[in-house]
Amino acid sequence: MFRLLWIFLGLALIFMLPFLLWGADWNWTPEETVTWLETQGPWAWAVALGLLMGDLFLPIPSSAIMAGLGLIYGPLWGGLVGAIGSCMAGTMGYGICRIFGQKAVTRLLGKSEEIRSKAMCQRYGGWLVALSRWLPLMPEVIACMAGFLRMPWTTFITALACGTIPMAFTFALVGHLGAEHPSLSILLSAAIPPFLWWIIGRHLAHGAPSGQD
Repeated sequence: MFRLLWIFLGLALIFMLPFLLWGADWNWTPEETVTWLETQGPWAWAVALGLLMGDLFLPIPSSAIMAGLGLIYGPLWGGLVGAIGSCMAGTMGYGICRIFGQKAVTRLLGKSEEIRSKAMCQRYGGWLVALSRWLPLMPEVIACMAGFLRMPWTTFITALACGTIPMAFTFALVGHLGAEHPSLSILLSAAIPPFLWWIIGRHLAHGAPSGQD
């Protein structure tokens, strides 16, 4: 599994570079985010969607944007926009790597290790996707790894939703209430996704035919 680890570390380095180069320029607070989004008028939600999708490539402070959406649109609509944007970013990373990364992964891993890696992804990948959404850097890396290893689409999107929806609505609620500290967001965003995946993921696994791609 050392080759798989090198691919993981390589992806982590690629996604870390924008933070090292431009992270200080994108370090917005929720208040600064709201001020800027409000200048976009009725299209603030669409701009926020684009920014959350751009988090796949740029050091965009997604938590500040989700909190800002809660301040502008309230916890319900703000959370919905945040969840959609974050899910779209994860789906983009998964889709791009699934479509274009298969040959590279086969070449880097070799056929036997690729088979073992896919089996491991099938068994534990849903947990990693669900748990990674509230961590820095890891959502992009894990989504791309899921695409490289061709995690079944239904497994990926379900785990992605389990991790993203609680996070987006929690940050929107905290932003709406004007909370000064993100402790509640971190606690709920970390605790709810594994609970959801434990309930939903096992039923998904039991209902899926073996070898589903």
